[in-house]
Amino acid sequence: MLQPKKTKFKKYRKGRLQTHSSSLTKLQYGVVGLKSLESCRITGAQIEAVRQNINRKLKRRGKIWINIFPDLPVTSKPSEIRMGKGKGSVDHWVAKVSAGKVLFEVLGPKEQILVKALKSAANKLPIKTYILKK
Repeated sequence: MLQPKKTKFKKYRKGRLQTHSSSLTKLQYGVVGLKSLESCRITGAQIEAVRQNINRKLKRRGKIWINIFPDLPVTSKPSEIRMGKGKGSVDHWVAKVSAGKVLFEVLGPKEQILVKALKSAANKLPIKTYILKK
């Protein structure tokens, strides 16, 4: 799945989610976009599932821009392991998403097809989203 090639540190602290986004709140490249209404952490697998879903609906005739990238490692310890003995190993990678950020942008032949593709893709995400038109 999606993950960075190299990071400064192997493991990071959890941190906090921003309530509202100040960057990428409007469409930059595409005609129709998917905007988040909640703050959340989205995994690399979820981003990949959305990308595949949009590609299937567009039948590879449109162009997709993904404005988020999973660059934060999430660690977990194996089940049935006692407490202590340090932090667990990296399990998966997530992207921090704040409310109001445009996650995906699409450009294609017909606006109806684009909206339909983004509606089906929104079902793959764990947050409420809004379809934005230019």
